[in-house]
Amino acid sequence: MPRNRLPELQLSLQFALTPGSGLAAALRAALPRHRVVRWVRHALETDADITVRIVDADEGLALNRDYRQKAYATNVLTFDYASAPRVMADLVLCAPVVVAEAQAQAKPLAAHCAHLLVHGTLHAQGWDHDTSTADAEAMEAKEVAILARLGFSDPYGR
Repeated sequence: MPRNRLPELQLSLQFALTPGSGLAAALRAALPRHRVVRWVRHALETDADITVRIVDADEGLALNRDYRQKAYATNVLTFDYASAPRVMADLVLCAPVVVAEAQAQAKPLAAHCAHLLVHGTLHAQGWDHDTSTADAEAMEAKEVAILARLGFSDPYGR
């Protein structure tokens, strides 16, 4: 792919939250479709079909328990199905976890969401931070570089 073009992205954006809840309103405001497309495309190295699903704590817990055997809801889950010739993946953000983390870290919600979507998109392409310290450092450096191009500060505070 020529370097001067961003990869093509077919995006499905789903909000599986109770309508009218404060979380639903906050996440919809932080995640307009055009921003999500921009953030994910900047993290892609090849064309992709990606679903981004925003869920409540119950669904986040069920997915993390069923697929990772972890008894808690986590901030982002990546389900990668194919990496070539197109990336095919689902990225799941757990709204209450994401909002609580952004507040605890005194970060704008949109900045935290951008970081998690970049992080999840890298996972969908084979990046992994659990395999070694070197892999974790390489993935973090890639995230920081992508987020800087998008106008966000280092999410790791370095």
